Amino acid sequence: MGSSQAAPVQPVSDTSVRAIVLALAGAGVVVTIMGTVIVPLIPTLPALLHTSSAADASWAITATLLAGAVAMPVAGRLGDLHGKRRVLIACTWVMVVGSSLCALTSALVPVTAGRALQGVGMAAVPLGISIMRDVLPPARLPGAIALMSSSFGVGGALGLPISSLIAQAADWHVLFWLCAGSGAVFAVLVRVVVPESPVRAVGRFDIVGALGLTAGLLAMLLAITKGSSWGWGSVTTLSLLGTAVVVLLLWGAFETRVAAPLVDLRASAQRPVLLTNLCALIVGFAMYIITLVAPQVLQLPGGTGYGLGQSMLAAGLWMAPGGLAMMAIAPLTARLTAARGPKVTLLLGTGVMAAAHVGGLGLLGSPVGVTVFSLVNSCGVSFAYAAMPALIMGAVPPSQSASANALNSLSRAIGMSTASAVVAVVLAHLKVPLGTATAPSLTGIRVCLALGALIAVVAGLVALTLPTGAGQRSFRAGSAGPSGPAASTGSGGSVGSGPRPTATDDPSPTSVTA
Repeated sequence: MGSSQAAPVQPVSDTSVRAIVLALAGAGVVVTIMGTVIVPLIPTLPALLHTSSAADASWAITATLLAGAVAMPVAGRLGDLHGKRRVLIACTWVMVVGSSLCALTSALVPVTAGRALQGVGMAAVPLGISIMRDVLPPARLPGAIALMSSSFGVGGALGLPISSLIAQAADWHVLFWLCAGSGAVFAVLVRVVVPESPVRAVGRFDIVGALGLTAGLLAMLLAITKGSSWGWGSVTTLSLLGTAVVVLLLWGAFETRVAAPLVDLRASAQRPVLLTNLCALIVGFAMYIITLVAPQVLQLPGGTGYGLGQSMLAAGLWMAPGGLAMMAIAPLTARLTAARGPKVTLLLGTGVMAAAHVGGLGLLGSPVGVTVFSLVNSCGVSFAYAAMPALIMGAVPPSQSASANALNSLSRAIGMSTASAVVAVVLAHLKVPLGTATAPSLTGIRVCLALGALIAVVAGLVALTLPTGAGQRSFRAGSAGPSGPAASTGSGGSVGSGPRPTATDDPSPTSVTA
């Protein structure tokens, strides 16, 4: 494999930094709204899509998750090879096309296809974090990453009340026109104000690896997301789980033998990367429990004795402060990470999340109480999410940062999907009669919160095993600023004129010093 020349690294002014962060974080918020934009439509989705089966209509929800899970590692590797900004913009435009398709039709199949295209946009967040590493000055990187990481929560929290309001006041297709329009705006904004990353990996795109990972992830996530409706012991569910295990094992064996793998499993097996991805999975699980439980408590009828009888719009508004808090405390998480290291930030985040779940056991009696423990949980998530990119980027070469961050985001998505399945099982078995139907029991709600607290503690114990000082170099030598690896000098000694880091000539994680 040969090496190519890196583009000169241009100084970035304070105004440019703010514009870059605004464009990337805004794009992150827009694409993450895709996950919740359809939630207010769930009760009427079969009628809206002209199908008599709620299970069929649910594919419009599942398709986004599946497409996002597949798109993140694939887009991450394409970004490392061909330009992260280029791939981020492409993913955003795919999301715009998908949103437009949903806005133009009311049929199940095209809406499901459009929702799948919307899911491709989820790759924008890990790509955006990697771009920040490559183009921002190291001193500005912690705050930028914290803000970008918070877009996961901000998009989810804001999407629910916004989509509820529009769904009540206008035709449901307006939701998707809004998604298409905002996506187009940020795609153009990124194109105008964000410079392309000067860092490239060298090698061919691993098509076989991409197909293998896609097949394995689809089988696994289908089993997880549909297992409760198909039956966990059904032939379909068990067959999919067995297929996922076999395909992913074969895929892993193949990836360790190919010269330019889709996912560098050897780099991913390094202790900081492996443990951080495990934390991402566990934190995603714990975080999503409150995301699932709190709206149900808010919307259950007061006749249950613990339901708060709120409308969908009101429930969304009660949940919104949590997402806004994630953005508000981003500067604090950045300062803590820069001063004490991302390991400390991650530990604090998991501790706050555990406290939120425990506190939730006693705060279920009012909308304010639910908002409080949801907000505290969001603050913990913000600390944890801000720490993970730093831990990842402190352990992998710059030419692998997009694919490594994408794998971390994928781990988080798998954790969230697993939490959804587990909560569904718990609440299905612990229920009370509600007229002619059933509702989750108070015991079921409490079991879920206690489980979330336990899982958050487990995440903290995993974080404790991270090496001391893990990730701290990512803010000192992890960006394309004057002290970053993308600014390494060549034989001529001028900044930015040397060879671009490649899969073979990147410094190893242990060889980079501040």
